[in-house]
Formats: sequence, C-alpha cells, structure tokens
Amino acid sequence: MPEVSIDLNMVRVTNDDFVKKAEACAPKLQETVVKPVSIVDVVKTENIYPDVVVKDSIENLSSYHLAKGDKLCLDFGDHQVGYVTLKLASVGSPQDSPAFFRLKFGEIAKEMTEDSADYDGWISRGWIQEEFIHIDVLPAELKLPRRYAFRYLEIEAIDTSLKWQMVVEDVTCVSVSSVNMDQVKPIKSDDEMIRTLDKVSLRTLMNCMQSVFEDGPKRDRRLWLGDLRLQALANYDTFKNYDLVKRCLYLFAGQTRDDGMVSACLFTEPKFIVDDTFLLDYSMFYGAALLDYYKASGDMETLRDLSKCAYRQMELAGKQFDEKDLLICGEGFWAFIDWTDGLDKQAAMQGVYIYCAKKVREIAEILGDTEKAAELAKEEKAKTEAAKKYLLDSEAGLFVSGPNRQINYASQVWMVLAGAVDKEDGAQILEKVTDMKPEKGMVSPYMNHHYVEALLLCGKKEQALDYMKYYWGGMISHGADTFWELYNPENPAESPYGSSIVNSYCHAWSCTPTYLLRKYFA
Repeated sequence: MPEVSIDLNMVRVTNDDFVKKAEACAPKLQETVVKPVSIVDVVKTENIYPDVVVKDSIENLSSYHLAKGDKLCLDFGDHQVGYVTLKLASVGSPQDSPAFFRLKFGEIAKEMTEDSADYDGWISRGWIQEEFIHIDVLPAELKLPRRYAFRYLEIEAIDTSLKWQMVVEDVTCVSVSSVNMDQVKPIKSDDEMIRTLDKVSLRTLMNCMQSVFEDGPKRDRRLWLGDLRLQALANYDTFKNYDLVKRCLYLFAGQTRDDGMVSACLFTEPKFIVDDTFLLDYSMFYGAALLDYYKASGDMETLRDLSKCAYRQMELAGKQFDEKDLLICGEGFWAFIDWTDGLDKQAAMQGVYIYCAKKVREIAEILGDTEKAAELAKEEKAKTEAAKKYLLDSEAGLFVSGPNRQINYASQVWMVLAGAVDKEDGAQILEKVTDMKPEKGMVSPYMNHHYVEALLLCGKKEQALDYMKYYWGGMISHGADTFWELYNPENPAESPYGSSIVNSYCHAWSCTPTYLLRKYFA
C-alpha cells in the first residue's frame, strides 16, 4: 500500500509514492546562451500592433551613451525563456550618483508600447515584466535572478547625472527548456504558412516545457490540466518527451482534494502543492490525458497506477446530473470550456462528460476492468440519449444550452467530439453554426483547437486547414513568434483580465497546429 499523508488544514490528500515517481521523472533543463540580434525602435501606428524597425546593428551597442530619459530596445530575434545578464559601464566624468534605470521585457512588440502605470486589471500587476534598478558603482555585471519570457528588452535610463552616462556593453540570456528545436524535423510543405504554423507551434511548446508542462512561461508558470492534455498530444508527435508527461500525470494524482478530485492546476515551487481551483471539465480530462499517454508510450505500469484516479474523476462528475441525465451547472468558476463572456456551458460540459467517459471506459477495457467498463458504457449511453432528447433543437438542427437555450460554438463542437452524433450529422451541425455565427463565439486557442479537431473528425479537412491559417495565421500576421493565450480576430486586443499587458503571448494550449498538421495532413 502507498504511504498516504493528509494535510488537514487544506483538505488535501497526498500519495507520497506517486510524488516520488513524479520526482524521478524530473528533467534536466537544457541551457542555450542567446544574444540580442539588433537594436530596434518599436513604433506605434494607427493599428493595434506597432511596427518594429531595425535601428542599428547590435555590434554598436556599446556606442550608445544613456543619459536621463534615453532608451534602448533590444531584439533577441525570437521568443526566449531564461535568465538575463547585463554588463554595464559608465562614460564621462567619475560616477557621482547611482545608475537608476528600468528594464522592461516584452513577449511581443505591443507590450513595449504599454504603460504599466495604466494597468487596472483584476490579476496581480506583479506579472508585468519590468524592473527598477539602482547600481551604485559601475562597471558592474548584473545577473537578474528572475526568469523572464520575452523577445524584446527595453533599457531606460531613469537618471544618471549631468556628468556621466550609462553604457550597456553586453546582454545575454541563458534560455532554458527541457527540450530543444533540433530534436524535431520541421514539416515539409510548399506552403509557407504551413511551415510557419509548425515552427511557431514548436517554439510555443518548447518554451512551455520546463520542469513541468507550464501553461505560460510569463504567466502563470503553473501546470494546468487542460493545457497539459493538449501539450502532451503535440509532444507525442514532436519532442517525444514521455517522462515529462508521466511526471505531470503522477503529480496530479499525487495530491488531490479529500474526495479524490484532481485540481485544475498545481504549483511546483517552493514545493509541490495543488491549487484550490477545481474545474469539472479539467478534472474529467485527466482520464483522457492518461489514455493518450498510454497509447503513445505503451507504459502499462503508469496506466495501472493512475487508473483509479481517472475512474474517480468520472464518478465525481457523474454526481452532477439531474433526473433527466442532464448536467447541472455549478456556480462561479466551476468549468472552463472557453473565456467567452456569458457562455452557457451546460451542453458543452455534457459533451465533455460523454467524451471523457468513452476515454476512461477504454482504460477500463485495456486493464480488464469489465465492471467499470460496463458502468461507463451505460453512462455514455444515458447522457448521449439525454443530449439528443433535451438539448438538440429539431428546428434549428443545433444543440442548445441552459435555460435560455443558448446556441454557441462550444456546444456543437463538444457534442461532435463526444460522438453524440455521427460524422455526417456532425458536419451539418458545424456548417450550420459556422453560417449562423452565433453571438457567443470562441476566443481562446484552446476552444479553437477543439473546433478544428471537430471539423477534421467530420472529414472537413480543407475547411479545417483554412481555419487554422485564418486563426493562428492571424497571430503570425501580428508578429507572433509563439502562439498566445487568447486571440479574438474581431477584437485583437481582448483580455479576460482587464488589460492585455498581462496576457500571455506564449501559451501551452495554443501549440496544437503542429499536432493537427502532423496527425491529419502529414
């Protein structure tokens, strides 16, 4: 029997054996020294996204003498995740005051035009990547202790004195990841956009593969279950780092709520601790992620170890249905699905339940757990019949959600992915909702991934590829080196946090074009 300890204060149950197995899979991070490639100006335009103009060669960096109010913006050529060191000196008279300067990091150029003083969002401004620094004596080597996610670095001299100026002699970044781009052969295609989609996806995935699969290296730097499932799928066809997926699966099962529910996310520093955010769809996806891992790795021991955790998520979710076998919506932030404001999630969550019940049933069948497999098969059937009876509007030919019978993309997509309808009916449903363009659209790459996968499941490959070029290609057209946490083509500066300055522009759940291209189009 595994050694089990209980944290009574936080009502968490820890399986120490699972945590040890997770720690045994901890990766050694690979380090790469990267230098800026040019000095640039970031120029505001009438558009939301600014222009980046090369100002000078990086070879001339030390020729810039920074007095009060002067700025330098350095371009590292691609999105980096790592630790920055600056070599600083002074010119002119002897240094008669401290050097007081600001460092501002940006994942995209737009961040360099935003003023942190204007931020009034609801998550911590501590995520804004800027530092105010005093150095009493120059020359000096400044090693910044924090890890940053960035492409651009702006150095602003807030004050020196009238007698001397500050010089930046050199800047380096030690970039870190558990993998590197050389491990993966890029997709071969005559279509430049397809090659770019693959490259940017891989960069996104690589920069999120740290000691765990992070959701975003800028923010939140946590392991989220929904992100993990999609990252892992992309990883199996690219970097093939099975141990990192295994580590994350054991971590989630290694510390749960007292009733066995896995959290939506967890922290790994200063120690492993599960968060107090619980999302029903994310917990159900644990079993789907476990099955995907087994199919990719063939690791039967891990499947056996973690199967009970997968079963438990479906048991807990199964309690959330009424006498009609319709899912009862929770209160507050109870499920994710998408960031779309005002989205009714009932029908989509019904679809997620059916989808995950099928995945977990397959686990039970592989392990010979016939009783559990039969139980889940019964659940699938009942919830699918209820969805068709109560949620499928015969006149509209679309699934409706909630008491106001909202029609949205998410409901259709998840019912298609769940197999609640056959491929032919699914194709018609997706055509209808696309033509309708319902008010409640899709704003996250996470939801847009599932829309594309639903199209592919129904055989609509050309439409799926066109949509990938439109949606992820839209980010590329705005200068993306990595794909973003949120992108709404109709409102490119949208943010769920009150300001786009805290948006994550390298985000795990957006990395899937490389997976979709390799699985369906290679």
